[in-house]
Parts: sequence; C-alpha cells; structure tokens
Amino acid sequence: MVKHVVLYKLIDGSEEGRKKVVDTLTSMRGKIDELVRIEAGSDFLNSDRSFDVALVCCFKDRDALRIYQTHPVHLPVKAFMKGAVERSVSVDFEIPNE
Repeated sequence: MVKHVVLYKLIDGSEEGRKKVVDTLTSMRGKIDELVRIEAGSDFLNSDRSFDVALVCCFKDRDALRIYQTHPVHLPVKAFMKGAVERSVSVDFEIPNE
C-alpha cells in the first residue's frame, strides 16, 4: 500500500475556502480506479504550526500513484489547487504487507 499525504496552507483560509478545497479534493472519490481511498479534512486546532487542509490518498502500489498523477479526473483538481494554495508539503510512503 502506498500513502500520499499532502498538507495545504490556503490563500483563502476561511471556513468557506477550506470547505471548497475539501469538496474539490473529495470529488475524485470513486472516479479513479487506482485511488483506493481518499480522505480530506480541514484543521480545527488552528495552531501556529497547523496547515489548513490535509489530503490522504491510498494506492495499491507506486504504479497506481503514478497513473493518478496524470489521470484526467485529477488534472483539473490539481489545476484548481494550484490557484488555491499558498504553500504545501507532501510525503509519499509505502506500508509493507498491506
């Protein structure tokens, strides 16, 4: 299992801005065969080190993640995020035997 985790600091960090981003990210659910699971949510602590939104995606393997990166359903979401995000960080890792 491969996990793809992204944290976003948004240009519009308001509740409405966060909801729009979460809704946009989760709109991919069920539309990309390689995407086993997708979760997105808005931070509620708002601490100094918090990001606004988190995305967690699960894929069967690295090849599935590569396919997702250029999938026609993902590309408009990626373009939307580029205009909504001030800063992001990510990590991709494998969980053996899952």
